[in-house]
Amino acid sequence: MLKQVHVAVAVIINQHQQVLIALRQAHQHQGNLWEFPGGKVEDDEHIEHALQREIEEEVGLTIHSAEQFLTIGHDYGDKSVLLDVWQVTDYSGQAYGKEGQTLRWCDIQELDDSDFPTANVEIIEALKFKSK
Repeated sequence: MLKQVHVAVAVIINQHQQVLIALRQAHQHQGNLWEFPGGKVEDDEHIEHALQREIEEEVGLTIHSAEQFLTIGHDYGDKSVLLDVWQVTDYSGQAYGKEGQTLRWCDIQELDDSDFPTANVEIIEALKFKSK
């Protein structure tokens, strides 16, 4: 049985009702697909701390507040993930790809779940439903 990787995921929406997405690099699991930024929760790390740390490390934003949005478990066959998804309600800074990844702000209704890892489909569906 595969060990499940616990991932803190941020849904960051700007004042134009666009969500921040990042392109996974080719060498990464599920590479060349778009994702919501975030990363692995370290052992004994509180989820909110992991979320703040990962977003600062990856996209240069400082999270001031966030609310739990969804929890998604998904087994890819070669990797099992637990996505702890948070909607960021207050942040500061300008987003940029600190790890060389491409970022973009995308209108929520234009998100195409075929461009994302399967585990992200539920996030997209919930965002589209909520933004109607």
